[in-house]
Amino acid sequence: MKLLNPGHVIDGFEIEACLHAGGMAHIYTVQYALSEDGTRRESEFPMAMKIPRMTAGDGAENIVSFEVEHQILPAIAGAHVPRFVAAGDLSRTPYLVMEYVQGSTLETWAEQFHKETFQTGLHDSAIAIARMGAELAHAVHSLHKQNVCHLDLKPANVLIRPNGKVVLLDFGLSCHAHYPDLLAEELRKAVGSPAWIAPEQVVGVRGDPRSDIFAIGVMLYELATGELPFGEPATAGGMRQRLWMDPVPPRKRNPHVPEWLQEVILKCLHPEAAKRYPSAAHLAMDLSHPDQIRITERGRQIQGTGFKEHFKRWLKAAGMHYQPSPLPSKQIKEVPILMVALPHADVSDATWYSLREAVDRSLGIRPGARLACVTVISPGDTSSTESSKSESSVHRMHLARMQQWSQGLDLHDHQVSFHVLEASDVAHALVKYAEGNEVSMIIMGAATHGLQMQRFVATVPIKVAMDAPCTVILVKQDVPFEFLGTLNDE
Repeated sequence: MKLLNPGHVIDGFEIEACLHAGGMAHIYTVQYALSEDGTRRESEFPMAMKIPRMTAGDGAENIVSFEVEHQILPAIAGAHVPRFVAAGDLSRTPYLVMEYVQGSTLETWAEQFHKETFQTGLHDSAIAIARMGAELAHAVHSLHKQNVCHLDLKPANVLIRPNGKVVLLDFGLSCHAHYPDLLAEELRKAVGSPAWIAPEQVVGVRGDPRSDIFAIGVMLYELATGELPFGEPATAGGMRQRLWMDPVPPRKRNPHVPEWLQEVILKCLHPEAAKRYPSAAHLAMDLSHPDQIRITERGRQIQGTGFKEHFKRWLKAAGMHYQPSPLPSKQIKEVPILMVALPHADVSDATWYSLREAVDRSLGIRPGARLACVTVISPGDTSSTESSKSESSVHRMHLARMQQWSQGLDLHDHQVSFHVLEASDVAHALVKYAEGNEVSMIIMGAATHGLQMQRFVATVPIKVAMDAPCTVILVKQDVPFEFLGTLNDE
Protein backbone atom coordinates (compact mmCIF):
# COMPACT_ATOMS: atom_id res chain seq x y z
CA MET A 1 0.00 0.00 0.00
CA LYS A 2 1.34 3.39 -1.02
CA LEU A 3 1.74 6.20 1.48
CA LEU A 4 -1.06 8.74 1.70
CA ASN A 5 -0.29 12.40 1.13
CA PRO A 6 -1.17 15.16 3.59
CA GLY A 7 -4.66 16.47 2.89
CA HIS A 8 -6.04 13.07 1.82
CA VAL A 9 -9.48 12.51 3.40
CA ILE A 10 -10.87 9.17 4.59
CA ASP A 11 -14.36 9.05 6.10
CA GLY A 12 -14.15 12.56 7.48
CA PHE A 13 -10.54 12.32 8.71
CA GLU A 14 -7.79 14.34 7.05
CA ILE A 15 -4.24 13.00 6.84
CA GLU A 16 -1.64 15.34 8.35
CA ALA A 17 1.68 13.45 8.36
CA CYS A 18 3.07 9.92 8.30
CA LEU A 19 4.45 8.81 11.66
CA HIS A 20 5.49 5.27 10.77
CA ALA A 21 5.60 3.12 7.64
CA GLY A 22 6.19 -0.46 8.82
CA GLY A 23 5.76 -3.95 7.50
CA MET A 24 2.38 -4.40 9.20
CA ALA A 25 0.78 -0.95 8.94
CA HIS A 26 1.16 2.74 8.18
CA ILE A 27 0.39 5.24 10.94
CA TYR A 28 -0.58 8.88 10.34
CA THR A 29 -1.52 11.86 12.45
CA VAL A 30 -5.02 13.00 11.46
CA GLN A 31 -7.58 15.68 12.20
CA TYR A 32 -11.26 16.03 11.41
CA ALA A 33 -11.77 17.13 7.79
CA LEU A 34 -13.35 20.45 6.85
CA SER A 35 -17.11 20.28 6.58
CA GLU A 36 -19.10 21.68 3.65
CA ASP A 37 -19.52 25.02 5.44
CA GLY A 38 -15.76 25.36 5.94
CA THR A 39 -15.72 24.60 9.66
CA ARG A 40 -13.61 21.92 11.32
CA ARG A 41 -14.63 19.86 14.32
CA GLU A 42 -12.14 20.11 17.15
CA SER A 43 -10.86 16.94 18.76
CA GLU A 44 -10.46 16.57 22.52
CA PHE A 45 -7.02 15.05 21.97
CA PRO A 46 -4.52 14.47 19.13
CA MET A 47 -5.50 11.58 16.85
CA ALA A 48 -3.64 8.93 14.89
CA MET A 49 -4.87 6.65 12.11
CA LYS A 50 -3.53 3.13 11.64
CA ILE A 51 -3.99 1.55 8.20
CA PRO A 52 -2.91 -2.10 7.74
CA ARG A 53 -0.78 -3.14 4.78
CA MET A 54 -2.84 -5.40 2.52
CA THR A 55 -0.96 -5.62 -0.76
CA ALA A 56 -0.64 -8.82 -2.75
CA GLY A 57 2.66 -9.72 -1.10
CA ASP A 58 1.45 -9.28 2.49
CA GLY A 59 0.42 -12.31 4.52
CA ALA A 60 -2.91 -13.07 6.17
CA GLU A 61 -1.43 -12.03 9.52
CA ASN A 62 -1.90 -8.36 8.63
CA ILE A 63 -5.61 -8.77 7.94
CA VAL A 64 -6.28 -10.96 10.96
CA SER A 65 -4.24 -8.67 13.21
CA PHE A 66 -6.31 -5.69 12.06
CA GLU A 67 -9.54 -7.57 12.77
CA VAL A 68 -8.29 -8.46 16.25
CA GLU A 69 -7.34 -4.87 17.08
CA HIS A 70 -10.60 -3.62 15.57
CA GLN A 71 -12.41 -6.01 17.92
CA ILE A 72 -10.44 -5.31 21.09
CA LEU A 73 -9.54 -1.60 21.05
CA PRO A 74 -13.14 -0.30 21.41
CA ALA A 75 -13.70 -2.75 24.28
CA ILE A 76 -10.90 -1.54 26.57
CA ALA A 77 -10.50 1.70 28.45
CA GLY A 78 -8.35 3.44 31.03
CA ALA A 79 -5.25 5.56 31.30
CA HIS A 80 -2.98 2.80 30.00
CA VAL A 81 -4.47 2.41 26.50
CA PRO A 82 -5.12 4.90 23.66
CA ARG A 83 -8.69 6.14 23.45
CA PHE A 84 -10.66 4.68 20.54
CA VAL A 85 -12.26 7.09 18.03
CA ALA A 86 -13.44 5.28 14.89
CA ALA A 87 -12.80 2.36 12.54
CA GLY A 88 -13.30 1.47 8.87
CA ASP A 89 -14.14 -2.03 7.71
CA LEU A 90 -12.35 -4.30 5.29
CA SER A 91 -14.88 -3.80 2.50
CA ARG A 92 -13.61 -0.25 1.86
CA THR A 93 -10.52 1.24 3.50
CA PRO A 94 -9.68 -0.50 6.77
CA TYR A 95 -8.38 1.85 9.44
CA LEU A 96 -8.37 2.55 13.15
CA VAL A 97 -8.45 6.08 14.55
CA MET A 98 -7.31 6.41 18.13
CA GLU A 99 -5.68 8.84 20.52
CA TYR A 100 -2.19 9.88 19.48
CA VAL A 101 -0.32 9.52 22.76
CA GLN A 102 2.60 11.88 23.24
CA GLY A 103 5.78 10.36 24.62
CA SER A 104 8.63 8.01 23.78
CA THR A 105 8.77 4.24 23.53
CA LEU A 106 10.45 2.07 26.13
CA GLU A 107 12.91 1.21 23.36
CA THR A 108 14.05 4.85 23.22
CA TRP A 109 13.96 5.18 27.01
CA ALA A 110 16.19 2.10 27.40
CA GLU A 111 18.75 3.42 24.93
CA GLN A 112 18.99 6.70 26.83
CA PHE A 113 19.03 4.89 30.17
CA HIS A 114 22.00 2.74 29.18
CA LYS A 115 23.89 5.76 27.88
CA GLU A 116 23.38 7.96 30.92
CA THR A 117 22.95 5.82 34.02
CA PHE A 118 23.76 2.20 33.34
CA GLN A 119 26.66 1.04 35.50
CA THR A 120 27.12 4.50 37.02
CA GLY A 121 24.78 5.17 39.88
CA LEU A 122 24.25 1.49 40.55
CA HIS A 123 21.62 1.66 43.26
CA ASP A 124 19.75 4.44 41.51
CA SER A 125 19.86 2.51 38.24
CA ALA A 126 18.25 -0.55 39.84
CA ILE A 127 15.57 1.62 41.45
CA ALA A 128 14.89 3.31 38.08
CA ILE A 129 14.45 -0.12 36.47
CA ALA A 130 12.13 -1.19 39.29
CA ARG A 131 10.00 1.96 38.94
CA MET A 132 9.66 1.48 35.21
CA GLY A 133 8.83 -2.19 35.71
CA ALA A 134 6.18 -1.33 38.31
CA GLU A 135 4.56 1.20 35.96
CA LEU A 136 4.54 -1.41 33.21
CA ALA A 137 3.08 -4.04 35.54
CA HIS A 138 0.28 -1.66 36.61
CA ALA A 139 -0.57 -1.01 32.95
CA VAL A 140 -0.65 -4.73 32.18
CA HIS A 141 -2.77 -5.39 35.28
CA SER A 142 -5.35 -2.88 34.06
CA LEU A 143 -5.65 -4.92 30.84
CA HIS A 144 -5.99 -8.20 32.69
CA LYS A 145 -8.78 -6.79 34.84
CA GLN A 146 -10.63 -6.18 31.56
CA ASN A 147 -10.03 -9.81 30.50
CA VAL A 148 -7.46 -8.88 27.84
CA CYS A 149 -4.00 -10.40 27.45
CA HIS A 150 -1.67 -8.32 25.30
CA LEU A 151 0.61 -11.19 24.15
CA ASP A 152 2.97 -8.94 22.19
CA LEU A 153 4.61 -6.84 24.87
CA LYS A 154 7.99 -5.45 23.86
CA PRO A 155 9.76 -2.10 24.19
CA ALA A 156 8.40 -0.83 20.85
CA ASN A 157 4.82 -1.40 22.07
CA VAL A 158 5.27 0.43 25.38
CA LEU A 159 4.87 4.20 25.30
CA ILE A 160 5.95 6.38 28.21
CA ARG A 161 4.10 9.67 28.68
CA PRO A 162 6.07 12.76 29.76
CA ASN A 163 4.70 12.21 33.31
CA GLY A 164 6.20 8.69 33.39
CA LYS A 165 2.93 6.80 33.02
CA VAL A 166 2.89 3.82 30.67
CA VAL A 167 0.54 3.34 27.71
CA LEU A 168 0.36 0.01 25.88
CA LEU A 169 0.16 -0.05 22.08
CA ASP A 170 -0.64 -2.49 19.27
CA PHE A 171 -3.31 -5.02 20.22
CA GLY A 172 -3.16 -6.91 16.94
CA LEU A 173 -1.95 -10.12 18.61
CA SER A 174 -4.03 -9.75 21.77
CA CYS A 175 -6.73 -12.00 23.14
CA HIS A 176 -10.01 -10.97 24.80
CA ALA A 177 -11.63 -13.67 26.87
CA HIS A 178 -15.15 -12.61 25.83
CA TYR A 179 -14.50 -12.54 22.07
CA PRO A 180 -13.49 -15.23 19.56
CA ASP A 181 -9.72 -15.60 19.30
CA LEU A 182 -9.32 -14.97 15.58
CA LEU A 183 -5.59 -15.63 15.58
CA ALA A 184 -5.98 -19.04 17.19
CA GLU A 185 -8.83 -19.95 14.84
CA GLU A 186 -7.40 -18.70 11.55
CA LEU A 187 -3.61 -18.98 11.81
CA ARG A 188 -3.29 -21.98 14.15
CA LYS A 189 0.34 -21.31 14.98
CA ALA A 190 2.35 -19.50 17.60
CA VAL A 191 2.34 -15.74 17.05
CA GLY A 192 4.39 -13.13 18.83
CA SER A 193 7.77 -11.45 18.81
CA PRO A 194 10.48 -14.16 19.18
CA ALA A 195 12.60 -12.35 21.78
CA TRP A 196 9.66 -11.74 24.16
CA ILE A 197 7.26 -14.63 23.52
CA ALA A 198 6.44 -16.84 26.54
CA PRO A 199 7.04 -20.63 26.51
CA GLU A 200 3.33 -21.46 26.51
CA GLN A 201 2.80 -19.17 23.51
CA VAL A 202 5.46 -21.14 21.64
CA VAL A 203 3.28 -24.25 21.88
CA GLY A 204 0.13 -22.36 20.88
CA VAL A 205 -1.49 -21.49 24.22
CA ARG A 206 -3.04 -18.01 24.22
CA GLY A 207 -5.02 -16.16 26.87
CA ASP A 208 -2.80 -16.73 29.93
CA PRO A 209 -2.06 -13.40 31.67
CA ARG A 210 1.21 -14.84 32.97
CA SER A 211 2.49 -14.77 29.38
CA ASP A 212 2.54 -10.97 29.69
CA ILE A 213 4.45 -11.29 32.96
CA PHE A 214 7.09 -13.32 31.11
CA ALA A 215 7.42 -10.53 28.54
CA ILE A 216 7.87 -7.97 31.33
CA GLY A 217 10.63 -10.18 32.71
CA VAL A 218 12.39 -10.13 29.32
CA MET A 219 12.26 -6.33 29.27
CA LEU A 220 13.54 -6.05 32.84
CA TYR A 221 16.39 -8.44 31.97
CA GLU A 222 17.33 -6.30 28.98
CA LEU A 223 17.25 -3.12 31.07
CA ALA A 224 19.44 -4.70 33.76
CA THR A 225 22.02 -6.33 31.48
CA GLY A 226 21.79 -4.67 28.08
CA GLU A 227 21.13 -8.08 26.50
CA LEU A 228 18.09 -10.21 25.70
CA PRO A 229 17.77 -13.35 27.89
CA PHE A 230 17.08 -15.71 24.99
CA GLY A 231 18.49 -13.72 22.10
CA GLU A 232 16.34 -13.32 18.99
CA PRO A 233 15.76 -16.87 17.69
CA ALA A 234 14.68 -17.10 14.07
CA THR A 235 13.28 -20.65 14.19
CA ALA A 236 10.56 -22.46 16.12
CA GLY A 237 13.22 -24.78 17.56
CA GLY A 238 15.15 -21.79 18.89
CA MET A 239 12.04 -20.45 20.60
CA ARG A 240 11.15 -23.86 22.05
CA GLN A 241 14.35 -23.88 24.11
CA ARG A 242 12.78 -21.51 26.63
CA LEU A 243 10.37 -24.31 27.60
CA TRP A 244 13.19 -25.81 29.64
CA MET A 245 16.13 -23.36 29.57
CA ASP A 246 16.83 -20.62 32.10
CA PRO A 247 18.65 -17.54 30.89
CA VAL A 248 22.12 -16.66 32.12
CA PRO A 249 21.61 -15.05 35.56
CA PRO A 250 21.57 -11.25 35.20
CA ARG A 251 24.23 -10.93 37.92
CA LYS A 252 26.65 -12.97 35.79
CA ARG A 253 26.25 -10.56 32.89
CA ASN A 254 26.23 -7.50 35.13
CA PRO A 255 27.60 -8.06 38.66
CA HIS A 256 26.09 -4.76 39.77
CA VAL A 257 22.53 -6.10 39.47
CA PRO A 258 21.22 -6.38 43.06
CA GLU A 259 19.99 -9.74 44.29
CA TRP A 260 16.43 -8.52 44.75
CA LEU A 261 16.20 -7.43 41.12
CA GLN A 262 17.55 -10.75 39.85
CA GLU A 263 15.04 -12.55 42.10
CA VAL A 264 12.18 -10.66 40.44
CA ILE A 265 13.47 -11.06 36.88
CA LEU A 266 14.09 -14.80 37.08
CA LYS A 267 10.72 -15.40 38.74
CA CYS A 268 9.05 -13.64 35.80
CA LEU A 269 11.05 -15.81 33.37
CA HIS A 270 10.28 -19.21 34.86
CA PRO A 271 9.46 -21.71 32.07
CA GLU A 272 6.30 -22.81 33.90
CA ALA A 273 3.60 -20.15 34.04
CA ALA A 274 2.35 -21.41 37.42
CA LYS A 275 5.73 -20.60 39.01
CA ARG A 276 5.80 -16.98 37.87
CA TYR A 277 4.02 -14.15 39.65
CA PRO A 278 0.32 -15.04 39.79
CA SER A 279 -0.66 -11.55 38.61
CA ALA A 280 0.95 -8.36 37.38
CA ALA A 281 -0.23 -6.69 40.61
CA HIS A 282 1.97 -9.06 42.64
CA LEU A 283 4.91 -8.14 40.40
CA ALA A 284 4.22 -4.41 40.78
CA MET A 285 4.05 -4.87 44.55
CA ASP A 286 7.54 -6.39 44.67
CA LEU A 287 9.04 -3.79 42.34
CA SER A 288 7.47 -0.97 44.38
CA HIS A 289 8.88 -2.34 47.65
CA PRO A 290 12.26 -3.94 46.82
CA ASP A 291 13.27 -3.94 50.50
CA GLN A 292 10.44 -6.41 51.16
CA ILE A 293 11.46 -8.96 48.52
CA ARG A 294 12.35 -12.35 49.97
CA ILE A 295 15.62 -13.37 48.31
CA THR A 296 16.10 -17.07 47.58
CA GLU A 297 18.92 -18.96 45.93
CA ARG A 298 17.44 -17.75 42.64
CA GLY A 299 18.41 -14.18 43.46
CA ARG A 300 21.92 -15.07 44.64
CA GLN A 301 23.04 -17.47 41.92
CA ILE A 302 25.79 -16.52 39.52
CA GLN A 303 26.03 -19.76 37.59
CA GLY A 304 23.06 -20.84 35.52
CA THR A 305 20.93 -23.93 36.02
CA GLY A 306 22.90 -27.13 35.46
CA PHE A 307 22.54 -29.64 32.64
CA LYS A 308 20.81 -32.21 34.84
CA GLU A 309 17.99 -29.84 35.77
CA HIS A 310 17.63 -28.65 32.19
CA PHE A 311 17.42 -32.26 31.00
CA LYS A 312 14.66 -33.01 33.52
CA ARG A 313 12.79 -29.95 32.32
CA TRP A 314 13.29 -31.01 28.71
CA LEU A 315 11.73 -34.40 29.42
CA LYS A 316 8.84 -32.72 31.21
CA ALA A 317 8.33 -30.18 28.42
CA ALA A 318 8.28 -32.94 25.78
CA GLY A 319 5.08 -34.33 27.22
CA MET A 320 3.65 -31.11 28.54
CA HIS A 321 0.19 -30.02 27.58
CA TYR A 322 -0.41 -26.48 28.71
CA GLN A 323 -3.86 -25.71 29.95
CA PRO A 324 -5.26 -22.21 29.48
CA SER A 325 -5.70 -20.28 32.71
CA PRO A 326 -9.09 -19.04 33.91
CA LEU A 327 -10.41 -15.68 32.78
CA PRO A 328 -7.71 -13.10 33.56
CA SER A 329 -10.06 -11.17 35.85
CA LYS A 330 -11.08 -14.38 37.59
CA GLN A 331 -7.46 -15.36 38.15
CA ILE A 332 -6.75 -11.95 39.69
CA LYS A 333 -9.64 -12.43 42.11
CA GLU A 334 -8.46 -15.94 43.02
CA VAL A 335 -4.94 -14.75 43.91
CA PRO A 336 -5.51 -11.25 45.29
CA ILE A 337 -3.45 -8.82 47.33
CA LEU A 338 -4.97 -8.50 50.79
CA MET A 339 -4.20 -5.60 53.09
CA VAL A 340 -4.66 -5.51 56.84
CA ALA A 341 -4.65 -2.12 58.53
CA LEU A 342 -3.07 -2.53 61.96
CA PRO A 343 -3.58 0.28 64.48
CA HIS A 344 -0.34 1.57 65.99
CA ALA A 345 -1.70 3.01 69.24
CA ASP A 346 -4.46 2.35 71.77
CA VAL A 347 -4.97 -1.14 70.43
CA SER A 348 -6.37 -3.87 72.67
CA ASP A 349 -5.39 -7.51 72.74
CA ALA A 350 -8.89 -8.34 71.57
CA THR A 351 -8.46 -6.18 68.46
CA TRP A 352 -5.12 -7.81 67.61
CA TYR A 353 -6.65 -11.25 68.05
CA SER A 354 -9.77 -10.51 66.00
CA LEU A 355 -7.79 -9.05 63.12
CA ARG A 356 -5.46 -12.03 63.10
CA GLU A 357 -8.39 -14.46 62.98
CA ALA A 358 -10.05 -12.54 60.16
CA VAL A 359 -6.83 -12.45 58.12
CA ASP A 360 -6.21 -16.15 58.73
CA ARG A 361 -9.69 -17.00 57.43
CA SER A 362 -9.26 -14.81 54.36
CA LEU A 363 -5.87 -16.28 53.47
CA GLY A 364 -7.09 -19.81 54.11
CA ILE A 365 -9.59 -19.67 51.26
CA ARG A 366 -7.24 -17.87 48.84
CA PRO A 367 -4.11 -19.97 48.15
CA GLY A 368 -1.23 -17.86 46.87
CA ALA A 369 -2.75 -14.55 48.00
CA ARG A 370 -0.33 -11.90 49.14
CA LEU A 371 -0.69 -10.07 52.47
CA ALA A 372 0.38 -6.48 53.06
CA CYS A 373 0.43 -5.43 56.73
CA VAL A 374 0.11 -1.65 56.98
CA THR A 375 0.15 0.79 59.87
CA VAL A 376 -0.12 4.58 59.70
CA ILE A 377 1.73 6.81 62.13
CA SER A 378 1.51 10.55 62.60
CA PRO A 379 4.39 12.74 61.36
CA GLY A 380 4.60 14.00 64.96
CA ASP A 381 5.58 10.51 66.15
CA THR A 382 9.10 11.00 64.78
CA SER A 383 11.77 13.54 65.70
CA SER A 384 14.94 14.72 64.02
CA THR A 385 16.55 15.59 67.37
CA GLU A 386 15.72 12.61 69.61
CA SER A 387 17.51 9.42 68.62
CA SER A 388 14.84 7.24 70.24
CA LYS A 389 12.20 8.94 68.09
CA SER A 390 14.18 9.12 64.87
CA GLU A 391 12.30 8.07 61.76
CA SER A 392 14.29 4.86 61.36
CA SER A 393 13.90 3.90 65.04
CA VAL A 394 10.14 4.48 65.06
CA HIS A 395 9.69 2.63 61.77
CA ARG A 396 11.73 -0.35 63.01
CA MET A 397 9.66 -0.49 66.19
CA HIS A 398 6.37 -0.64 64.29
CA LEU A 399 7.75 -3.12 61.77
CA ALA A 400 8.79 -5.38 64.66
CA ARG A 401 5.29 -5.11 66.20
CA MET A 402 3.65 -6.10 62.94
CA GLN A 403 6.05 -8.98 62.39
CA GLN A 404 5.33 -10.24 65.91
CA TRP A 405 1.60 -9.99 65.24
CA SER A 406 1.96 -12.00 62.02
CA GLN A 407 3.71 -14.91 63.73
CA GLY A 408 0.36 -16.38 64.68
CA LEU A 409 -0.77 -16.54 61.03
CA ASP A 410 -0.64 -19.59 58.79
CA LEU A 411 1.47 -18.10 55.99
CA HIS A 412 2.16 -21.30 54.08
CA ASP A 413 2.06 -20.47 50.35
CA HIS A 414 1.60 -16.77 51.14
CA GLN A 415 4.00 -13.88 50.78
CA VAL A 416 3.78 -11.17 53.45
CA SER A 417 5.25 -7.70 53.64
CA PHE A 418 5.16 -4.90 56.22
CA HIS A 419 4.75 -1.18 55.59
CA VAL A 420 4.81 1.86 57.85
CA LEU A 421 3.19 4.99 56.40
CA GLU A 422 3.41 8.53 57.77
CA ALA A 423 0.32 10.69 57.33
CA SER A 424 -1.90 13.02 59.31
CA ASP A 425 -5.00 11.65 57.58
CA VAL A 426 -5.03 7.91 58.35
CA ALA A 427 -8.03 7.03 56.19
CA HIS A 428 -6.66 8.86 53.14
CA ALA A 429 -3.26 7.16 53.52
CA LEU A 430 -4.84 3.69 53.67
CA VAL A 431 -7.03 4.36 50.62
CA LYS A 432 -4.12 5.73 48.57
CA TYR A 433 -1.98 2.72 49.51
CA ALA A 434 -4.76 0.36 48.40
CA GLU A 435 -5.16 2.22 45.10
CA GLY A 436 -1.44 2.35 44.37
CA ASN A 437 -0.84 -1.34 45.07
CA GLU A 438 -3.90 -2.90 43.40
CA VAL A 439 -5.25 -4.17 46.73
CA SER A 440 -8.35 -6.36 46.35
CA MET A 441 -9.48 -6.38 49.97
CA ILE A 442 -8.85 -4.29 53.08
CA ILE A 443 -9.28 -5.84 56.53
CA MET A 444 -9.39 -3.46 59.47
CA GLY A 445 -10.88 -3.10 62.91
CA ALA A 446 -14.33 -1.61 63.28
CA ALA A 447 -14.70 1.30 65.69
CA THR A 448 -16.97 0.00 68.43
CA HIS A 449 -16.79 3.01 70.74
CA GLY A 450 -18.71 6.23 70.39
CA LEU A 451 -21.45 4.67 68.26
CA GLN A 452 -23.80 7.61 68.82
CA MET A 453 -21.07 10.06 67.73
CA GLN A 454 -20.47 8.07 64.52
CA ARG A 455 -23.85 9.28 63.27
CA PHE A 456 -22.34 12.73 62.95
CA VAL A 457 -18.58 12.19 62.57
CA ALA A 458 -17.12 9.60 60.19
CA THR A 459 -14.51 7.40 61.83
CA VAL A 460 -11.42 6.10 60.02
CA PRO A 461 -13.09 2.72 59.19
CA ILE A 462 -16.16 4.48 57.80
CA LYS A 463 -14.04 6.84 55.68
CA VAL A 464 -12.03 3.92 54.31
CA ALA A 465 -15.18 1.92 53.58
CA MET A 466 -16.66 4.90 51.71
CA ASP A 467 -13.59 5.76 49.60
CA ALA A 468 -11.72 2.47 49.13
CA PRO A 469 -11.38 1.09 45.57
CA CYS A 470 -12.00 -2.45 46.82
CA THR A 471 -13.88 -4.58 49.32
CA VAL A 472 -13.49 -3.53 52.97
CA ILE A 473 -14.05 -5.97 55.83
CA LEU A 474 -14.60 -4.35 59.23
CA VAL A 475 -13.77 -6.66 62.12
CA LYS A 476 -15.36 -6.27 65.55
CA GLN A 477 -13.50 -7.34 68.66
CA ASP A 478 -14.34 -10.92 69.46
CA VAL A 479 -12.03 -12.96 71.64
CA PRO A 480 -12.69 -15.75 74.13
CA PHE A 481 -12.01 -14.72 77.71
CA GLU A 482 -9.54 -17.55 78.28
CA PHE A 483 -7.27 -16.26 75.50
CA LEU A 484 -6.90 -12.73 76.75
CA GLY A 485 -4.04 -13.52 79.10
CA THR A 486 -2.04 -15.34 76.41
CA LEU A 487 -2.26 -12.97 73.47
CA ASN A 488 0.90 -11.05 74.26
CA ASP A 489 2.86 -14.25 74.73
CA GLU A 490 2.42 -15.40 71.15
